[in-house]
Amino acid sequence: MLHVVLYQPEIPHNTGAIGRLCLATGATLHLIKPLGFDLSEKAVKRAGLDYWKDVSLKIWDHFDDLQEAYPENNYWYLTTKTSQSYWGARFQDGDFLVFGTESRGLPESLLQTQAQSCLTIPMQAGSTRSLNLATSAGIVMYEAFRQIEFKG
Repeated sequence: MLHVVLYQPEIPHNTGAIGRLCLATGATLHLIKPLGFDLSEKAVKRAGLDYWKDVSLKIWDHFDDLQEAYPENNYWYLTTKTSQSYWGARFQDGDFLVFGTESRGLPESLLQTQAQSCLTIPMQAGSTRSLNLATSAGIVMYEAFRQIEFKG
């Protein structure tokens, strides 16, 4: 099973789409506070996320708390601020795919200390500054599942 981490997500539609990806693949979704939206039952129902109750979801106050709970797992940090493509990564069952907030990405301090584990999705030069968060998560999740021979 993979783990998908959204660090301080801001846009509810992205989180909803990624939650659906996690449900479809059996991945656990981890959200790091603060969240830019309401996840109360009423808000989720209003948004039409009828599948949300089935998503394996964990909410953390701090990223450090998550890392302390899973100290032996591999963490991959997705960012536009590296040249290391996700194509070169060797994903394993139990890995964490960590995505930053939509407007700022992951903290520079984290990227600097984890440079060897930073990955990017290659894009044509000058085409765009980044991809949508949910699109990025889907691309990398399914490559990870392909590598670990996800059997659906």
